[in-house]
Amino acid sequence: MLTPNTLKTWTWLHKWSSLVCTVFMLLLCLTGLPLIFHHEIGHLLGTEVEAPAMPADTPRASLDRILAVAQAQHPDRVVQYASQPDDSTDLWFVTLTPTPAPTDDFRSVAVDARTAEVLAQPRFDQGFMWVMLKLHVDLFAGLPGKLFLGFMGLLLVVAIISGVVLYAPFMRKLQFGEVRRDRSTRVKWLDLHNLLGIVTLVWACVVGATGVVNTWADLIVKYWQHDELTALLAPYQGQPLTPVAERGSLQQSLDAALAQAPGTRLSFIAFPGTAFSSPHHNTFFLRGDAPLTSRLLEPVLVDARTAKVTAAPELPWYLTALLVSQPLHFGDYAGMPMQILWAVLDIATIIVLGSGLYLWVARRRTQPQGAAAAARQEGPGSGPAPQPGPVAARVLR
Repeated sequence: MLTPNTLKTWTWLHKWSSLVCTVFMLLLCLTGLPLIFHHEIGHLLGTEVEAPAMPADTPRASLDRILAVAQAQHPDRVVQYASQPDDSTDLWFVTLTPTPAPTDDFRSVAVDARTAEVLAQPRFDQGFMWVMLKLHVDLFAGLPGKLFLGFMGLLLVVAIISGVVLYAPFMRKLQFGEVRRDRSTRVKWLDLHNLLGIVTLVWACVVGATGVVNTWADLIVKYWQHDELTALLAPYQGQPLTPVAERGSLQQSLDAALAQAPGTRLSFIAFPGTAFSSPHHNTFFLRGDAPLTSRLLEPVLVDARTAKVTAAPELPWYLTALLVSQPLHFGDYAGMPMQILWAVLDIATIIVLGSGLYLWVARRRTQPQGAAAAARQEGPGSGPAPQPGPVAARVLR
């Protein structure tokens, strides 16, 4: 049983944590909705690249040839990453940038893995989906934008917890899930707000927590490089970045990495000097074939000069948490059924967010005398503190 002072504290905490983060959560919820269906939208817009049909036993081109073809399209740039889609080994996507350092100035070249022919040069840094992604990830503000959204996510978690604490005393005189349709518009929206809020509670916690973890991705990777790779790079201390002209065969490096971890397939390659590698290695990130292991990457560091495996360290728990949280955040684990479920819950949360703003604005417009009378008429949840406020508007997309 909450005392009046405790109830007042929880109400204040819920009110202000909700108010501060709600507008940003609305933005994230709205931008997150199309991102759930980014592949499907890409097909509709004609931006998805597909390899032409060929017999399954068609031989693959050497990875060295693939990279040479991609490099020829942008000779003034360096290859930063190379990857294959989750559902196809017939395509290579090669990312080229002015320098190996992290940047938003990149070009992508899609190359057929069998014929080594350029299929397209898709622009992932422009268009509707890119705008949605940038707004959702960092508000076009880079790392500061990500950390700011992470802080908004923490406020969301506070709003969820405080909302749960306040829900029990609010529902003392009502049946669970009751919407008082015979009362004022404000009361009906209050009941609907609380109902949808408590129904989406678990989902909101999962999506909110994974969203916060995702905002820390850059810092987590940097810490991993400092904490895990420092010891591995001791033999290379003092050596400059391995020049492109002195690098060995990339196909041999890939074969060596796959031999190091049997039963895996390639997810992506990070080249020397990039954010996910060292100055002296091609780092191959391999994954399994099961639904869970396909999201858990195993790094294999291969010396860029000798094409020999240097190390295959296990990912620490914090990087594993990041890799698991990313697809879970967007419902990208169980195909279309889970995407539809995520979209329905997302839309429900938009209603929670919008109704929360409406309830606050409507309450602010009410005169003190009218508010007091309404509180006596409507019961707990609508009057001034220390009565409990509505359950938080919640979601971090």
